[in-house]
Amino acid sequence: MAKTYPVASELEFVGNDHRTFDIYPQIEMRKVRFRNRFGIEVVGDLYLPEGFDDTAERRYPALVASHPHGGVKEQSNGLYAQEMATYGYVALAIDLSFGGESGGSPRHASSPETYVEDIMSAVDWLGLQPFVDRERIGLIGICASGGFATAAASLDPRVKALATFSMYDMGKCVREGLNHAIGRDARLAMLAQASEQRWREAAGGETAWAVPAFPTTPEATAALYEQADPVTREFLTYYCTARGRTPNCTGQITLNSIAALMGFFPFANIDLLAGRPQLYVMGADAHSREFTEDAFAAAPEPKELLVIDDCDHVDLYDNKERIPFAKLAEFFGKALGE
Repeated sequence: MAKTYPVASELEFVGNDHRTFDIYPQIEMRKVRFRNRFGIEVVGDLYLPEGFDDTAERRYPALVASHPHGGVKEQSNGLYAQEMATYGYVALAIDLSFGGESGGSPRHASSPETYVEDIMSAVDWLGLQPFVDRERIGLIGICASGGFATAAASLDPRVKALATFSMYDMGKCVREGLNHAIGRDARLAMLAQASEQRWREAAGGETAWAVPAFPTTPEATAALYEQADPVTREFLTYYCTARGRTPNCTGQITLNSIAALMGFFPFANIDLLAGRPQLYVMGADAHSREFTEDAFAAAPEPKELLVIDDCDHVDLYDNKERIPFAKLAEFFGKALGE
């Protein structure tokens, strides 16, 4: 049974420079900026192994870590990148376009094609660094970025290995809902609403939201928690408490994003991953299990499915007692070469 959590009363932003996880002083972090294929600036935090020396001739294996839908690099993917740096990897946690420190307008638009491009552009940037072995680059995708990273890896043979955690297929989620709860009539109604909003915004009207901003006070958070369904409650316990709250993460998604999300099929080319190692990780109690199970069923060999006991969906965002970092390091060590 999925766990429930009380809503924390403290909503102060926590952590050094708003990172939501413990920061290791021995792991250097550098801010990096580059542009994707569409000219949008992507901003990332680059985590470097202890003793890193970019004046030496050593070339390190490298990883790109990408965050959940609506998240930012100061949250889960930053945690993953920092942890992997302790195992000797150069690890880049990025903000996807239209959110966080990255560019793109309108803000909080959701564009799966652009997100896939962001991840590929991060591979571009890493492969141009003299301290990176471009033949040893892997991807880590968390939640929705499990889908975005799968799509990117499928189409980019420069990616030599893929690991996903608590995967969400955002296309299927918007089209069908969890457990196929959304039917054809509901999809048509969603598209009609989003299309009417396009007329309004094209005429200069205000932005409308498919997902509104997170509440900003303990009282509003508690009120929303009380009326929310169990899945929404689970997300609130991460994003709206001191556990995962950070200034650049507002939770908003524009209504005009619905069609783009509905038309996203992240596993359409998954067969092209044949020969490249994949690790799919999910919690035994995760509400999102169906998405990882879909991906694993469709994926070619070599592949591995890891189910973590006593673990829900958001546990794999930040719970270091549940996230199998040693296993992840072992996986990439074999896939990318020690």
